[in-house]
Amino acid sequence: MTRGPTTGPTATHAPIATGASRAAPRTAIRYSVLAFLFIITAINYGDRATLGIAGSSISHDLGLTPVAMGYIFSAFGWAYVMNQVPGGWLLDRFGSIRVYGASLLAWSVCTLLIAGVGHVPHAIAFPVLFVLWAGLGLVEAPTFPANSRIVSSWFPTAERGLATSIFNSAQYVAVAFFAPLMGWITQQFGWEYIFAVMGVAGVVLAAAWLMRMRPPASHPGVNAAELAFIRAGGALVDIDDRAMRVRRPLTWRQVRFMLTDRTLVGVYGGQYCITAILYFFLTWFPLYLHQSRGLSMTQTGLAASVPALCGLAGAISGGALSDMLLRRGQSENVARKTPYVVGMAIASTICLCNFVQSAWVIVLIMSFAFFGKGVAAIGWAVISDIAPKETPGLAAGIFNGIGNIAGIVTPIVIGYIVAITKSYNGALLFVAGHCVVAILLYLFVVGKIRRLSLPV
Repeated sequence: MTRGPTTGPTATHAPIATGASRAAPRTAIRYSVLAFLFIITAINYGDRATLGIAGSSISHDLGLTPVAMGYIFSAFGWAYVMNQVPGGWLLDRFGSIRVYGASLLAWSVCTLLIAGVGHVPHAIAFPVLFVLWAGLGLVEAPTFPANSRIVSSWFPTAERGLATSIFNSAQYVAVAFFAPLMGWITQQFGWEYIFAVMGVAGVVLAAAWLMRMRPPASHPGVNAAELAFIRAGGALVDIDDRAMRVRRPLTWRQVRFMLTDRTLVGVYGGQYCITAILYFFLTWFPLYLHQSRGLSMTQTGLAASVPALCGLAGAISGGALSDMLLRRGQSENVARKTPYVVGMAIASTICLCNFVQSAWVIVLIMSFAFFGKGVAAIGWAVISDIAPKETPGLAAGIFNGIGNIAGIVTPIVIGYIVAITKSYNGALLFVAGHCVVAILLYLFVVGKIRRLSLPV
């Protein structure tokens, strides 16, 4: 397909039926790509939520003890973290589109297979469910590194903060939308059906992705004006094309650089700290409201949803603030660090709950803190900005892997704190401490935010 005239003098030499000499308006296909990423990420988090919502029914029907369910829940996290680096390497070697599509298809098949676990003998229900849930974590591992890589190739630097915040905010939308839907499906039809519905949705999305998605330079909907705009703005429009042509083996030199560079280490540490806050809200926050503050289960469910919505608002605000600062002439250093530092300072106010008695004031403080966590959720834009152009997938994989170690460590440490002290006060100080460490990392370790180069 030939492209029409684009800019300047070339446009005046082309015969145009209307007699006009102006160039065709710039397309905006990158926003439809972002919408696609948002929907897939929402499905991704919806699939992760299925076991938690169906857990009570599954344990009853399959005769699984709380200890057995605990091990099954943990299977996802371990497999997810372990496959971050291999998943990032696959993205760099085979390109985002194929790996992302294969990952989406594979995790949807795992979800569909879980729908059939109720038909296996109870004697093998535990290992079967454990393997499938671990498999889900394993094949979902490339998702967020792929999101980061795709946004890097489609969005100029000045739009990247908001773009990453939007796909990252899908986690909050998934909780708000899928949780009540899955609860209704479970109550009306049985727990098997939520896995079937989510699995089918993922298979359909995978087919649509693989059929329709292309890199920016070869996407049929992108005109020359949009391609030139995003390329001039710093988008890595050719990373998938290069990945398809060049087969680079993963070398120890690359891995060592990724693990020792000061800027990367600081950003990894910051992601670990912010993920620790997230997992407090996902795991212990409802129990804190119920056990420590005396809210009923119904009140706890309502109260726990409020911080999630505030986190969504914070995520959009932080990304928009970062991009606005760039457009106003601030450096990437100021534009990316400002929302992170301000957001983590706000999130640290979680420790004020130790000095408040009213349960609903506590919910307000928690909501304010989670809003701050959302504002600070700029890490994916940062890793998109600084990752070496040869290995953006690997950098994002390590970033996501280290960050999600907090999902394993935080619930366990808080459990010990509560068990030993018989109080949640120490747990809130533990979470607030992560906010302080994160601020120090971004101010004194990360250094200047700029595109890094692999050593020769």
